[in-house]
Amino acid sequence: MSGGVQRVQSGSPWEDAFGFSRAVAAGDRVVVGGTTSFQGDILYGEGDPYEQARVALANALAAIAGFGLGPESVIAVRLLLTHARDVDDVGRAHKEVFDSVRPVMTMAVVSGFVDSRILVEVELEAFRGDLA
Repeated sequence: MSGGVQRVQSGSPWEDAFGFSRAVAAGDRVVVGGTTSFQGDILYGEGDPYEQARVALANALAAIAGFGLGPESVIAVRLLLTHARDVDDVGRAHKEVFDSVRPVMTMAVVSGFVDSRILVEVELEAFRGDLA
């Protein structure tokens, strides 16, 4: 995995439409862009912020798995929500994945996403240390 910039695609239709990758590795860092609970054309957890967060986190972790990394490599997580009322549900999903890892985390409320059914979007950064 050494040298250059490497990219992972998730198959999201937005990747082709907007020209981006789900995850990009450069040196010892892997960055995962805005990831939702969509898998293909299916939105998992419609109306359920906990389930959307759980699936979005799993989708983001699947992207870093393409570089041989897991949750223990994550150093930063950004959770974007459409409603402040969902903070506890989304925080619970985050804790279930990262309680033993304890990456830095930012949680922010935004006005919305490209699909109004999306309640949660996840971004993360991972460190691959000696794997770079």
